[in-house]
Parts: sequence; C-alpha cells; structure tokens
Amino acid sequence: MIKEKNKKIKIDVDQLAFYYGKKQALTDISLKIPEHEVFALIGPSGCGKSTFLRTLNRLNDLIHKTKVEGKIEIDGQDIYNPNVDVVQLRKSIGMVFQKANPFPSSIFDNVAYGPRANGIKDRKKLREIVERCLRQAALWDEVKDRLKAPGTSLSGGQQQRLCIARVLAVEPDVILMDEPTSALDPLATAKVEDLITELKEKYTIVIVTHNMEQAARISDQTAFFLNGVVVEAGPTDRLFTNPTKKETEDYITGKFG
Repeated sequence: MIKEKNKKIKIDVDQLAFYYGKKQALTDISLKIPEHEVFALIGPSGCGKSTFLRTLNRLNDLIHKTKVEGKIEIDGQDIYNPNVDVVQLRKSIGMVFQKANPFPSSIFDNVAYGPRANGIKDRKKLREIVERCLRQAALWDEVKDRLKAPGTSLSGGQQQRLCIARVLAVEPDVILMDEPTSALDPLATAKVEDLITELKEKYTIVIVTHNMEQAARISDQTAFFLNGVVVEAGPTDRLFTNPTKKETEDYITGKFG
C-alpha cells in the first residue's frame, strides 16, 4: 500500500487470522491504516468485513470459542497483549453500529452517559461536553431546545448522529462504523457522510459499507474483502478507477456481490 508522506500509521495489522471455533473467518490480513483518514472496508456479505472491524476493539472476545492469530498494533501497542486493559482499549476505540441504538433516556443523558461512567459528575462540565459533542455530530441546532426529550423520539438519521455524539463524548482516538447509514434515507445519509468527512480531522475512522458510491465519496483508502481475505487495498481513487485484481474490478462494476 502507498504510504503518504508524513502520514502516521495509526493501526498496523500484520498477518491477522481469526476463527469462530474451527471455522476460519479471516486469513492473513495485513493492512496499514493511516491516522486522520477514512478507511473503507468493502466486499460482499459474509466476506469478513464486520468480523475484521470487531477485531480492532476486541468485541469478538465476547463470542465463545474464538481465536486470533497475528498482530494488531494501535499507536505501536499490540492490542492482544495479555497486559492490555480491554475496557480502556474500548474507551479509546468508539463503535457506531448499523442500527442506531440510543439508550432509553434523554438526549442529554445519552451523550453524558460515558463521561458520567468515567467519573465526571459536575453538571456544568457535563453540559459543556454534551453541547460540544452534539455540535461535533451536527445535531446541536436540531435538539438544543429539547435535550430532556427521549433519544428514541428522534428520527433515524438524528438517532444515528446522537449515537456518534455519544461515542465522541468519551474522547476516542479511533471510530469504527459498521454500515452506519444502511438504514437511513438519502438525506440523512448525506448528513452522516458530511459528518464523517469532518470528523477525520480529529479521528481515524474505519467504516464498513456495502455502498460503493459511499466508499468512493468519503474514504481515503479502501480494502476489498472476499472470503475472509483482503484481495486488494490502497488509495480509494486508484482502487475504483484502476484496480489491479480482476475480482476487485468485477465487484466494483457489479458483476457479483
């Protein structure tokens, strides 16, 4: 993969393999994900994209009888080292899921949940965090007069941006997104895409998407997964206009998947 000048590698994946029981889901994955970029994972359903995404914050640890081989380093730290505090790791790596999942509490409390869990009790400080994160998530102007309303009362697109604000409130370094716009209408999708483009100024973002146009619009680099293997990875514009592998070209042009 082409490494841009002065681009620090945030996530370095080396010969990663992953197993559900005896079934191998990922094989020999090696990727370098630069800091402050949007890195898209594309490929047909069941190809290993979401499994790979969840190896980056060790969410797969919660599944019985899974096994990881190889190495993942974030900022030079091997995240599968036995001495790693997994709770702290997940605080530094936020996750936005396919379906918006606001807590059944107020808009304010949704965003304040993480800071409160981290010991912040001062109401003024919490208000500052909530406003900052809702502004970062491009939601403040839409909800500032109804912060006591339930998060579940918002539209689908607003709920997803609320979930992004909730992730931002714990000040992560990396944000993982698993098809964050697949349940949204085109207008809400456009707002979330604009937000992702803004957020990469401060965060490294890894996104799973089935939407080829979305990957082309918002990502700096793309990896094409097929049958648990990375077929090809590199700068998005090159991957989409001049892929080196026939499988990549066939998938991007809609011949399968």
